[in-house]
Amino acid sequence: QVQLVESGGGLVQAGGSLRLSCAASGRTFSSYAMGWFRQAPGKEREFVAAISWSGGSRYYADAVKGRFTISRDNAKNTVYLQMNSLKPEDTAVYYCAAGRFPVRVPGGYDYWGQGTQVTVSS
Repeated sequence: QVQLVESGGGLVQAGGSLRLSCAASGRTFSSYAMGWFRQAPGKEREFVAAISWSGGSRYYADAVKGRFTISRDNAKNTVYLQMNSLKPEDTAVYYCAAGRFPVRVPGGYDYWGQGTQVTVSS
């Protein structure tokens, strides 16, 4: 069992930056791939980024590539999402998730956090 708690969301102007954190409970964090997803009002949950258990492999959605960076610190049981050059279309609730593989579909993850709101004003 893994429990995930996101933090770091908030209101930021377009062009600004935020860093999201996702703290995991349990001693098996380092064995899980981690993903970030987001969901805007009226839209489906969409893939943002994923990272392998070791951090050696990282994957990004085209919409965020070059602006967002996913990383993890297994000693701290935490995964991060650094978001730069934010756009109004990045506004959504952001969720972290844990699973066996760093896949791009929500169904590939077993555990989810409660989400953190990110709002980007124009």
